Amino acid sequence: MTNPIHGHAVMQMMVESREPFTRASLKSAIDDRFGPDARFFTCSAGNMTAEALIDFLAQKGKFIEREGGFSTAPEKICGH
Repeated sequence: MTNPIHGHAVMQMMVESREPFTRASLKSAIDDRFGPDARFFTCSAGNMTAEALIDFLAQKGKFIEREGGFSTAPEKICGH
């Protein structure tokens, strides 16, 4: 098993893409970038699958609704 990846890495990937995501396309992008078995953590949760991380980030208000899906912004990434 690989080391867990901070959710900030996923959010940074989203910022860099400059494209909107759906839940399915974000899951696919996460799998492509980090691997389908990757586990994620945040400042307040751990051992999450990609699906669980997407749900967590959505619940925390980290996504910005856009035409065609959602994105995020650098100011949505906490600095700690």
